[in-house]
Amino acid sequence: MRLSGPDHDAPLTRRSAIELIGCGDNDLPALLSAARTAKERFRPGIITYSRKVFLPLTNLCRDYCGYCTFRRDPGDAGAHTMAPDEVLAVAQAGEKLGCTEALFSLGDKPELLFPEMRETLRRFGCKSTLHYLEAMCELVLRETSLLPHPNPGLLSAEWISRLARVSPSMGLMLETTRASLLASGSAHDNAPDKHPAKRLRTIEEAGRQGVPFTTGLLIGIGESRADRVDTLLAIRDLHERYGHIQEVIVQNFRVKPHIPMMNWPEPSRDEMLRTLAVARLLMPDVNIQAPPNLSAPYYDDLLDAGINDWGGISPLTPDFINPEKPWPHLEQLRMRTAAKGFELRQRLPVYPEFVKRIVARPGLLSDKVNCAVDGEGFARRAA
Repeated sequence: MRLSGPDHDAPLTRRSAIELIGCGDNDLPALLSAARTAKERFRPGIITYSRKVFLPLTNLCRDYCGYCTFRRDPGDAGAHTMAPDEVLAVAQAGEKLGCTEALFSLGDKPELLFPEMRETLRRFGCKSTLHYLEAMCELVLRETSLLPHPNPGLLSAEWISRLARVSPSMGLMLETTRASLLASGSAHDNAPDKHPAKRLRTIEEAGRQGVPFTTGLLIGIGESRADRVDTLLAIRDLHERYGHIQEVIVQNFRVKPHIPMMNWPEPSRDEMLRTLAVARLLMPDVNIQAPPNLSAPYYDDLLDAGINDWGGISPLTPDFINPEKPWPHLEQLRMRTAAKGFELRQRLPVYPEFVKRIVARPGLLSDKVNCAVDGEGFARRAA
């Protein structure tokens, strides 16, 4: 198995990446070793995480993905849109626990489908869910030391610009470039906002505006290994053009009861390791993340595949997208990371190499980031 061509610094090609992601068990250790070496060239000795509160602003959503338990219709058990006082209370509680990130997750434009959401927005004095998100990001920014990181779904150029004024970074999972997963009975059946071309347009527009952006892929939802490579290459292409991809998440599908995909097989540990290692080799200078709670109990093995970040971990709120998978305790995460030879460091929702983009723009957001960041670009340590 060749890990690169004659020029070891040359970008990994599609053909080589497909060969690597499909390597046999005997070749997997060599693949992992190459990925970990590449990670150490990029971020030696350190694994980062973001201490966050998870704010499910609304779980109403007009998309019906086959793997999702987060979304609700109005009237469903657990359907809820957070009021401003709820948002602020959770953010303030997280602030006391040393959190620096307010992660906003929400359904994609539910007011376009549900009159109940339109009425809720009217009571809050907002025209749309995005207007409400903007207001809540500003509320958290003004009233706490937390920095918002919104994941609002598809965005226009105008909305990327507006949200960039109240958040240092934002995100949208590409998930896959395989459009056939929109077909009847597939993972994205009846999920119009999951069309790959639409999501790529949002990510590209964020690049045009220089917004530090988080994206990634979801594996095990019906895509092939070659599809995973194509998804990573689409992300790499956008980053090479705009330099704005601050983080690539590789997230593994997990089975849950009462979802259309409840009988689908989950990707194995080795599938995660292969995908992560190829992600690292395709993008050696990009932060690669995998959520530890979705790979418990073996999550520390993911460090062998070249990741350098655990993502957001909350000491207060659950993972509302995967509520059956609790976050690891931060001290346990620190110990297991150290056992692999790395120091765990807390970062902000915007990564160190992108902080200068934010502090260069005078205003409240710049002031808040300056107060939260240390001299290396990580989260300021508590005194």
